[in-house]
Amino acid sequence: MKQRKIELLAPAKNLECGIEAVNHGADAVYIGAPKFGARAAAVNSLEDIAALVAYAHLYNVRIYVTVNTILKEEELAETEKMIWELYRIGVDALIVQDMGITRLNLPPIPLHGSTQMDNRTPEKVRFLADAGFRQVVLARELSLQEIRRIHEACPETPLEVFVHGALCVSYSGQCYVSQACFGRSANRGECAQFCRLPFSLVDADGKTIVRDKHLLSLKDLNQSEVLEDLLDAGASSLKIEGRLKDVSYVKNVTAAYRSKLDAIFARRKEYVRASSGTCRFDFTPRLDKSFSRGFTHYFLQGRDREISSFDTPKSLGEEMGTMKEQRGNYLTVAGVKPFHNGDGVCFLDEQGRLQGFRINRVDGNKLYPAGDVPRIKPRTRLFRNFDQEFERILARKSAERKIGVGWELADTPSGFALTAADEDGNRITLSFPYPKELARTPQPENLRTQLGKLGNTPFEVMPLGGTDSPSATTAPAIAINLSQNWFIPASVIADWRRQAIDKLTAARRITYRRELHVWKPTCHRFPATSLTYLGNVMNTAARSFYQAHGVASVEPAYEKQAVPEAVLMFCKHCLRYSMGWCPTYQKGHSPYREPYYLVGTDGKRFRLTFDCKNCQMKVSS
Repeated sequence: MKQRKIELLAPAKNLECGIEAVNHGADAVYIGAPKFGARAAAVNSLEDIAALVAYAHLYNVRIYVTVNTILKEEELAETEKMIWELYRIGVDALIVQDMGITRLNLPPIPLHGSTQMDNRTPEKVRFLADAGFRQVVLARELSLQEIRRIHEACPETPLEVFVHGALCVSYSGQCYVSQACFGRSANRGECAQFCRLPFSLVDADGKTIVRDKHLLSLKDLNQSEVLEDLLDAGASSLKIEGRLKDVSYVKNVTAAYRSKLDAIFARRKEYVRASSGTCRFDFTPRLDKSFSRGFTHYFLQGRDREISSFDTPKSLGEEMGTMKEQRGNYLTVAGVKPFHNGDGVCFLDEQGRLQGFRINRVDGNKLYPAGDVPRIKPRTRLFRNFDQEFERILARKSAERKIGVGWELADTPSGFALTAADEDGNRITLSFPYPKELARTPQPENLRTQLGKLGNTPFEVMPLGGTDSPSATTAPAIAINLSQNWFIPASVIADWRRQAIDKLTAARRITYRRELHVWKPTCHRFPATSLTYLGNVMNTAARSFYQAHGVASVEPAYEKQAVPEAVLMFCKHCLRYSMGWCPTYQKGHSPYREPYYLVGTDGKRFRLTFDCKNCQMKVSS
């Protein structure tokens, strides 16, 4: 049976998050470069990235660095120098958007096609694979059927799909509203979160359809219950969004998806994890306890009206129950989940606005708020968006990851030999000259006890019969193969054990399989013969790439040359569908006259058009 390695890809805004992503089960971690990553607020030093690489590679965890902004002409030389530095410290791949990078003098480091490239068709993915990209990040909007079609067209290309976290309402790489309104380019890592702002929806006659709602704000993605469907469709890298999220989010969400995937692998032997070690958690992962605006499958299973978060762009958390009554300085609640002192509680008031308070004290179903008691209508739903007890658990060490190892102790003519073999087939033997002396009592169990004391090392002795790791080639245990009942002091065994572990650790680093890829110029045809501002071509190197691949007309990026009355957002989310007026899916009809406009609180108007053929809503200036 041919097995397919499956990668759980976790985010890291810094070194601490990266290390905890590894500890909590990531097979790969993506982290921002010192410059030119698509999150300007999440950059990291070369020293921190190097430290993360060294830690991760011990577990065969890969490190991907994001260099996925579009680049100005004067930034290309600096980018090339930085890429060589990233290669030298052992980074496994770069996630890039700007095709100009492919025209630089590159080291043999793999490139992954960022979702900012707008990868949503088999033709685009095939083009990127033929150009040399080793992995492609698909658009978040794709259905299972669309992912399957891409996989069938490009069966050898690893496909990376988002499975959890915040959603952009526009196709990634195709959003220019932040640049147009605030001079902050999303394609340059400076998104101003326009889609989280409140708007009124107004028709052609000036009638207000909806007032001051977050009409472009989406719920958060959660595909934890359909991971097997994604694997069967052809996804091989499952990506958690969150390079701006804190360490407790990374711990909880990574652990949750690790647990889900391991349960699938136990049943489906054709799928195996892409890294080494076994994770154990000191908590039960709960996705509803980390930041979320409510959850959605988005378009994975087709259109769904429940994808948006019109009332608030902030985290709601887990639903706890309802407000029962208010008396004096406390609230009585009806629910099945217990609150704790210090919890954060939120609710939507009668105007649909998010309100909240912190609990000072809990007495059964009575909540005593810190500060003024809020006025809450009976039967209002209450949510917990900060769980004091859960956060306290995650604030300390909450997981460990151990690599299976087995021992063999044997005697030699001049002393003894100690062999260590790990779950990936690495094997070392150390010989120790040592005088032989018969023991007065049986020694095997004492020796096994001493060899099993692996403490704070990355290793643990696995039981006889094998290991849970699908990459195992041995069945680690402790074998005592001595010709006589020799006496070896515990301190001596401990010293030999430490030396062997150091040697095995060094062997793992030496045998780490780093993928190398030499970029070679190609000239196969791009799926289009012309590119508008949507091609995001910022520099002459990118222009040269497209021209070499048959693109006759290449217009500059919007960030370089603004386009009057341009479409600023391309959204699969559709307000006409949200209102029940979609002529395709709902056979609906609006009582209002088009065109519709989004009107911001500052009075700015944005025209909406509906491209039913391509099932898109467009937002224009």
